[in-house]
Amino acid sequence: MLYLIGLGLGDERDITLRGLEIVKKCKKVYIEAYTSLLSFGISSVGCSTLEELYGRSITLADREMVEERANDILSEARDSHVAFLVVGDPFGATTHTDLVVRAKKMGVEVKVVHNASVMNAVGACGLQLYRYGETVSIPFFTESWRPDSFYEKIQINRTLGLHTLCLLDIRVKEPSLESLCRGKKQYEPPRYMTINTAIEQLLEVEQTRGESVYNEDTTCVGFARLGSEDQMVVVGSLRQLLMVDFGAPLHCLVIVGKTHPVEEEMLDFYTVRKETPGLKEKETA
Repeated sequence: MLYLIGLGLGDERDITLRGLEIVKKCKKVYIEAYTSLLSFGISSVGCSTLEELYGRSITLADREMVEERANDILSEARDSHVAFLVVGDPFGATTHTDLVVRAKKMGVEVKVVHNASVMNAVGACGLQLYRYGETVSIPFFTESWRPDSFYEKIQINRTLGLHTLCLLDIRVKEPSLESLCRGKKQYEPPRYMTINTAIEQLLEVEQTRGESVYNEDTTCVGFARLGSEDQMVVVGSLRQLLMVDFGAPLHCLVIVGKTHPVEEEMLDFYTVRKETPGLKEKETA
């Protein structure tokens, strides 16, 4: 049996009781280590924290292992119970759907234990989940690659009056272009996109495209470390959110669509003010 087990968003304690019971009976336990991270990070130190609570040795599964050597994991699941731990919910990333497809093709039975993910935790700001449109991903721009396919999706959402969740890029164990050219992989340091970088890129695309989908005065919600004790939720214009230091990752951003009075009442609790933590200089609502 292959078990896909969601860990939630905070720390090692956010696993469900059912998930923990399953982990304790599995012969092999992997944790996916590149689409998200827990509050303490996923590394050898982070694994030690998990191992202490879960009572099992845990193997870090990076992108290469999951995408190139998934059959090794699935072969183990043919003969024994194998747990594959995922931060958030197991179906929060398409990679995990692909793992299920491969398992079914190999005749490996799969069971899933769900948990909280960014897709529902963004409800914390008061915007109603059923009023969201298509979610978009904002990738890091480079000197030669500045993709803007998310722009049309945001445009459609805003035309319909829907909110847009923007998931921000995570670059973990990415080989450098120079090393690939040399034929020997060397990995760049991990990078996690901040809300500030995402806003700068969004405004750059708007300036280039010039279709007035959004502007510096568009109301948005910035989230940092959702599900953790020190999570941040700040509401303001794109210009105002640029003035906020959201601190450590992970970050995400919601572009607000047409709002209901109840949503507006809730958003007001998080609107940027002089006392907002991380506010730079004296920018206020």
